[in-house]
Amino acid sequence: MKKTLSLLLVALLVLSLAPALLSCSKAVVDVEDLKGTYTRDLAGTTLNVYNWAEYISEGAEGSLYVEKAFEKLTGIKVNYTTYESNEVMYSKLKSGSVTYDVIIPSDYMIERLISEGMLLSFDPAKELSNYSYIDSQYKDLYFDPENKYSVPYNVGMVGLIYNTKEVKEAPTSWAALWDETYKGEILMFNNSRDSFGIAQALVGVDFNSTDKADWDKAAEKLTEQKPLLQGYVMDEVFNKMEDGNAILAPYYAGDFLTMQEINPDLGFVYPKEGVNIFVDSMCIPANTRNAEAAKMFINFMLEPEVALANAETICYASPNTGVTENPDYSLAGNEYLYPEDLSSIKADYFKDLDPTIRKYYEDLWVKITTGD
Repeated sequence: MKKTLSLLLVALLVLSLAPALLSCSKAVVDVEDLKGTYTRDLAGTTLNVYNWAEYISEGAEGSLYVEKAFEKLTGIKVNYTTYESNEVMYSKLKSGSVTYDVIIPSDYMIERLISEGMLLSFDPAKELSNYSYIDSQYKDLYFDPENKYSVPYNVGMVGLIYNTKEVKEAPTSWAALWDETYKGEILMFNNSRDSFGIAQALVGVDFNSTDKADWDKAAEKLTEQKPLLQGYVMDEVFNKMEDGNAILAPYYAGDFLTMQEINPDLGFVYPKEGVNIFVDSMCIPANTRNAEAAKMFINFMLEPEVALANAETICYASPNTGVTENPDYSLAGNEYLYPEDLSSIKADYFKDLDPTIRKYYEDLWVKITTGD
């Protein structure tokens, strides 16, 4: 009887607190301090956004639900889907089976899309009122030197995540991913460019080499690693590292911070041989069906309040001064996102490569991962 009464009291307490609990976790769908101007002229139309998974603020723990906030503001319906890698995004776009209005590729893929006439040219400085928030160091970059096709969204670098309980001394080299001590506990990128980049750094060849022999060296290294792997992963890395089901994994610095919130035993380093630095940017495909809505959405993403919500959620470095100069930005000066001495990290961009080289390393990748 006492137990029954206790349970009843607990149930009544939970019910009485339920409205407060719900209100605390309710997603925000209003932007209080809009800097840009928006219209409802396109209300009722649809905007197809294709983005990386886990790469936007969607209302968790009372944060801004970006897509819903944009819908409420403009009346434009956002159809939001995700991909795991640049290569998956490219294949989908190239197939022509689906039309998108906003995509967020990485630098080298933007370079490829521009060269193949697959992006819409526009003038962000004139057409986007919030473009002024983009830090000048992220304008005029190699993949879009005239700023005609892309608007920077996030900046990051690849590094090595490790479980500090299992790896007693912080690794300094990518060679840790080839250490037989951790056989069966090592994860590797399930995309060709990132995996080859790590192997290339380790064997001392350029990320953007046009010499097939260099790609052969890296392929040999990746083949050597395969028996030690637990698996090739992309988004699966979150659960595996957060739950302690793997010990070592290469991944993006921003995602490491997300994982570390769940598993504080995780550590992160930038290996001495070199890492990939990248800029992911918002672009409009050439075959868009709603270009004006796409521009409005990109401008909305540049709103300081929206950009801050995204930066806090995604944990990547922001190219938006409305974020980096905001005193409330919790990741300002973070050692992994904004290292004090960036010159101490050997970092380089991936660049788009000649189609012959691209096919060569993609064929090598298939052989490595499937044995075919």
